[in-house]
Amino acid sequence: MRPLIVIPTYNERRNLAALVPVVLRTVPRASILVVDDSSPDGTAAFARRLARRRQGRIYVISRPRKMGLGTAYVEGFRWALRHGYDPIIQMDADGSHDPASLPAFLAELRHADAVVGSRYLRGLRVINWTWPRVLLSILANRYARLVTGVPLTDLTGGFNGWHSGILRRIGLDRIRCNGYAFQIELKTRCRQVGGRITEIPIVFAGRVEGESKLSRLVVFEAVWAVWRLRLLRW
Repeated sequence: MRPLIVIPTYNERRNLAALVPVVLRTVPRASILVVDDSSPDGTAAFARRLARRRQGRIYVISRPRKMGLGTAYVEGFRWALRHGYDPIIQMDADGSHDPASLPAFLAELRHADAVVGSRYLRGLRVINWTWPRVLLSILANRYARLVTGVPLTDLTGGFNGWHSGILRRIGLDRIRCNGYAFQIELKTRCRQVGGRITEIPIVFAGRVEGESKLSRLVVFEAVWAVWRLRLLRW
């Protein structure tokens, strides 16, 4: 296995400083790819300094402007495929995803095409969120599961692992969603092409540093995207 951890960033310099050393210690075989959307706080420059210190372990893609979560992951996945990494794990930079779960992802990926880190499998595992936010997430997942027919407990979560082969079968050029609906689309398309998806329980800690990227536009995209995926296989 030649794992790559893809981490999209926008104004995550302080969080990245705390996250990267823990990831490298937890999975010594893995490399990290930071995909930064021209963060005003200098995240990309900081990530490049880290990359110079840990050559061969950390790489950076600097994009010209804020282009969105989905396109950041697609660009990161394409880079991983070009450079022969497998498997590929996506995780947030804000500290909400615990690197301690990474070995469990790698173990499960020995038997599955894709692994979803679920906040809701065998109980609720969310901290630092208000109850209205938790309720919104639970309802959003039930709505997405009902419409798409994909039997996962956490369709909207962003801590996931993928084999390079399933990403090629999905076809990254087909991905259309760019907000949090990207997470739903990728899992739905994996199911549509016959990929084997499993789930593992994770603990999700809401961000402490920085600001949430959730917006009304992102929510609106997710509401309609699930119907397009079901009716049009779009």
